[in-house]
Amino acid sequence: MFGNCGQFSVTFFHTLRPTKVLNGETRVAVTGQTRLAVNLDEATLIRAAQAGDQDAFERLVRGYDQNVLKLAYSLLRSADDAQDIYQEAFLRVHKNLHQFRFDCSFHTWLYRIVTNLCLDLLRKRKVRKEESTVIETAEGPRDRAELTGDTRASMDPQRALVSGQLRQRIDLVLGELTARERMVFELRHYEGMRLRAIGEALGTSEEAAKNCLFRVTQKMRAALGDFV
Repeated sequence: MFGNCGQFSVTFFHTLRPTKVLNGETRVAVTGQTRLAVNLDEATLIRAAQAGDQDAFERLVRGYDQNVLKLAYSLLRSADDAQDIYQEAFLRVHKNLHQFRFDCSFHTWLYRIVTNLCLDLLRKRKVRKEESTVIETAEGPRDRAELTGDTRASMDPQRALVSGQLRQRIDLVLGELTARERMVFELRHYEGMRLRAIGEALGTSEEAAKNCLFRVTQKMRAALGDFV
């Protein structure tokens, strides 16, 4: 997937390595400095990186590394796929940064790269690949939902049953959505992004994102009618 990235791959990605996502939390392993306190503003860093300053580029990446990995995992629900997208996204940023013209925010430009990569991967999937819900704990294998779910629900068997059924129904509906519909839904409800930002990230308008979300909401309501 990564192609020939030359010296950049050898030096930078040996320094910055994403690790697996555990219990819904992303972790990025960084040797040396973890998150540099940069006095330079972002625009200055971008211009320096465009001029070939490798340190400026690495500082720029470290400003977004965890957000990119978290976004990719949220959209793909696979730690391995999220790590691949993470590296591919920053390789593309490194290759194409000279084309960035400041006509949008760097955040929007970067998220557009990430979401397009995720869209391409989702379109290739006929069946959504989920990470195993079972994880190892000191007490033995446990379902992830038991550890992250509502404590009150786990104390009430009936409530826990309904909660599990609701999650299954939502996953079923998400699996039937188009890649773009799922992307809009998850960016809005799981990432908390505004419709305008979603439209910009997907290279479309706020109105188009709004209409897409409306269609998904209607599908969700139809499928979850007995739960809402």
